[in-house]
Order: sequence, then structure tokens, then C-alpha cells
Amino acid sequence: MSNVISVRASSWGSLFNCSYAWEGVHLLGMKSASSPRALLGTAIHASTAAFDASRINGSGLSAFDTAELLIESLRNPDYDVDWRGSDITLNQAEATGLTLHTMYCNEISPRYEFQAVELTTKPLEIDCGGGVVIRLTGQLDRARICKTGTGVGIADVKTGGASVSQGVAKTKGHAPQIGTYEILYEHTTGEPITAPAHIIGLKTKGKAEAGIGEIRGAKQMMVGTEEFPGLIQIGAEMLRTGLFPPNPQSFTCSAKYCTRWSTCPYHE
Repeated sequence: MSNVISVRASSWGSLFNCSYAWEGVHLLGMKSASSPRALLGTAIHASTAAFDASRINGSGLSAFDTAELLIESLRNPDYDVDWRGSDITLNQAEATGLTLHTMYCNEISPRYEFQAVELTTKPLEIDCGGGVVIRLTGQLDRARICKTGTGVGIADVKTGGASVSQGVAKTKGHAPQIGTYEILYEHTTGEPITAPAHIIGLKTKGKAEAGIGEIRGAKQMMVGTEEFPGLIQIGAEMLRTGLFPPNPQSFTCSAKYCTRWSTCPYHE
């Protein structure tokens, strides 16, 4: 009997950042309260997605209309948020979120012709041998399918204090997730991804900024070539053997970011 292991698109990057921490969260179910900064990102994603969905369905909601969803998401989250010791208050989060939401709706969204927002993808099962089956999953709830002059491509919104630098969105570390989205989009729709992916960055610390960065070859990184194995194959080896190497040099190796920190023997 096969051991089917579900892997979300959004988790691939963290699997190779610190596999030991990834195992704790995604296989052992070790969770912790969300941070205010993470809540702010979730709220911005929700409100901007609502604006883009309105553009697609023709309902005509404005930036002002959809901003209500941002405020509601911040004030009434449906999960635990730990505000203790936070560097941002609720009022500050609202002000930052509203500025970025408005900037996105007025300056970024009009550049795209979107085909879908919050696309529910069909799970894709990959037989890795040895009785291990990886089930790729993911709802493109934070991604936009945009149609450009060169075809269809993924556009994914990313928020964070360092998500934009000199007007360009940070793309480093996002290719595994984007590559999985591309695989799932093609599997679900039967339509090939032919355009580069775009990361739409919204900077949540300091001066509010928005920027776009480009990613090419994300799908190839996941599936590999004749010369090198893809990340799916490498990840499959970890899942097959149950060996998830720790990474004490990871920038997330701290009690603040890692739910496994208190019991991990590998950090200083």
C-alpha cells in the first residue's frame, strides 16, 4: 500500500531551507500562533484578491470597497495571533495595509489582464517509488493567472519588510512555489504556461513600495532535466527515507520562526 504524502505548493521552499523544521510543521503538525506581520500579509492578500476578482467578474468593486475586507481580516482573524512584543500595532497595521492595498489597486492591478484569482487546482499525484506518492496540492489563492502578449503566466503577490528593493520585487526563494503552481495550473486547465512568472512585491516596513520581479524556469527547477534532478525528486528521497536534515545556519533558525526550536538539538 502506498504512503500518500500531501505537499502544498507554498511549502516547497521551506523544505529546502530547513527540512527538520518542515517535517515538524507539515508532517508532525506542530503549529504556533501567527504573528501580526503575517496577519497583515494575509489581510493584504485577501483584499487585493477581492479587487482582482471583481475585475474579472465585472462587479465593479473599487479599491475603497475591497479595503473593507482588509480591515475585517485584521480585526477579526479566524486563527490565533500573538501580538506580544510585536513591532507593529493594529492601527499601524491598518494604515500600512490600506496604503499598500490602494497602491496595488491603482498602480499594479491595471497592468494585468487576469484570467483567474483563487483558482482551486486538482491535486497531482506523483509516484516516487518505494511506496511513496507525493500529492501536490495548492489553491492559487495568492496567485493571479495573467495573460500577457507572450501567453499565460503566474503572478504571485508577496508581502514583507524586504519584499521590494529599489522598485523591484524580491524573487529569491520563491521559484519552488511558483514552479509547483505552474505544474498544478497546467494539470488543472490543460493550458500550458508559456510566460515568465511575476512576483508582485508589497513592502510592509518603512516606506510603502510596490514592485515587480520576474522568474523564469521555475517549473524546470521542480521537474529537473537530463543533467540534474528536480526538487520534486530530491524531496521524494527525503520523504522515502524519512531523513530531514536540519539547517542551523538558516535565517529562520530561531524560537521566533521555528515551532520545533524548543526540542531541536541542532541549534546553538
